[in-house]
Amino acid sequence: MIPASKQSTDLIAQAQADPLRPRYHFTSPAAWLNDPNGVAQWDGLYHLFYQYNPEGPFHDRIHWGHAVSEDLVRWRDRPIALSPGSGPDREGCWSGVLVDDGGTPTIVYSGRADGRELPCLAVGSANLDVWTPLDRPVIDAPPEGLEVTEFRDHCVWREAGRWRQLIGSGIVGAGGTALLYESEDLRSWTEVGPLVVGDGQPVRLDDIDWTGTMWECVDFFRLAPGPDGETGPPDADSADPHLLVFSAWHENITLRPFIAVGSYDGRRFSIDRVQRLDLGGRHAYAPQTFRDDHGRRVLWSWMQEGRDDAAQATAGWSGAMTIPRRLWLDADGGDAAGVVRAEPVAEVESLRSLPLLPLPAPTGQREFAGTAADVEIAARIETGDRLDVVLFATEDGAEHTDLRVHRRAGGVLEIVLDRESSTLAGGCDTSPHAGEVRSTAVETQIRILLDASSVEVFVDGTALTSRVYPTRPDASRIRIESRGGATVTSARAWRLEGTEQPGRVLRP
Repeated sequence: MIPASKQSTDLIAQAQADPLRPRYHFTSPAAWLNDPNGVAQWDGLYHLFYQYNPEGPFHDRIHWGHAVSEDLVRWRDRPIALSPGSGPDREGCWSGVLVDDGGTPTIVYSGRADGRELPCLAVGSANLDVWTPLDRPVIDAPPEGLEVTEFRDHCVWREAGRWRQLIGSGIVGAGGTALLYESEDLRSWTEVGPLVVGDGQPVRLDDIDWTGTMWECVDFFRLAPGPDGETGPPDADSADPHLLVFSAWHENITLRPFIAVGSYDGRRFSIDRVQRLDLGGRHAYAPQTFRDDHGRRVLWSWMQEGRDDAAQATAGWSGAMTIPRRLWLDADGGDAAGVVRAEPVAEVESLRSLPLLPLPAPTGQREFAGTAADVEIAARIETGDRLDVVLFATEDGAEHTDLRVHRRAGGVLEIVLDRESSTLAGGCDTSPHAGEVRSTAVETQIRILLDASSVEVFVDGTALTSRVYPTRPDASRIRIESRGGATVTSARAWRLEGTEQPGRVLRP
């Protein structure tokens, strides 16, 4: 038998040797990563907990990994926070949140045992490195008399002197839901009822706006309109719009994240508008947000893989986080309820090094190379016009990923990411991503972050995240092309520096 220490060394070396492993996005040391958990800023330090299997690049016996940062982009591993025990989390410590219980760090999470998940609790040391789980669930079962599809993942906050909690679920024959509970002490909970119920029937897997039969990873908060709108926990006495984030799920199929905007009366959430939170489907899944000390609503998501299990096993790793994003509510975005916008946090710009397009002039060089790059483009795109950005292209065009931003009849702006020729490898998802951008801006702002196998696109605050797997070392060309009368008014690009901590181990 190979010693565990040797297995660990080999797996990390295997992962770091993969040219498709992101360089500046957060990844686990190797093996498996999925949902962001317990994202927070505690005593000025940013904390990222995450679903983690140190045994290999597959989902099994999930732990909570833990990393910290001063700036949201450079991370250091801390000891694993939660590991499967002998009680209600013996099959895994699934998704949850970090809260401050009168100065005591406390995690509320889904413990998995006997094939089901139930709410569990763990208390932490002052530095958030050592965690002690309770030996029993804090809620014993889903609500009586309600036939649910699933029952897991948590959002917890203080409101009117009490704790409140949402648990992701779905009602059979109805749709996804978030079940509301309240408590005095985080340990004994009383059911309030469904906060809101979606439209899960009939099943429409081919409909990109279908919200599924279960809502995973629910997150609920208030957010005032405007680029610097105040944000905080839900508050029924507040006149601010409230936002519910959830990930649509159906029978073990992870579909896509949504965000609903509406009003909250303390028991029910009335939805005014639902939008896709990211146009890349499952590649920006399981979002979780927090308010940082700057007053920003910061969002993390899991970038799922788009290559098959065999390729992930060969690579020695699976899953990465998106770049953290700032959310804001645009009241002038062309919808009465407001449009939720997303943008990379400003700290990403600190990773910029070599300019790839050094001048912002609208004419001149439009082709350059980069696989870890930050590209900013401003363009005027009228009806019938289109701007193309070719990414990860080989010199002979055998591999390329094509971003198209075009203005359809009626003035609608649409993004398409065409992955059909993105790789010569088999076993990869090469389906396209597409969606509309609700924007009244005269000049379209496009931001593209590339990192080995990840593509994050932001068009006037609408995000599209995807994964691509070029096979050739020369798949690094980037080309900006105007179609019709589209006019580029500015284009800049930079190489981004890698941030992975050296000397990582699977079990810090």
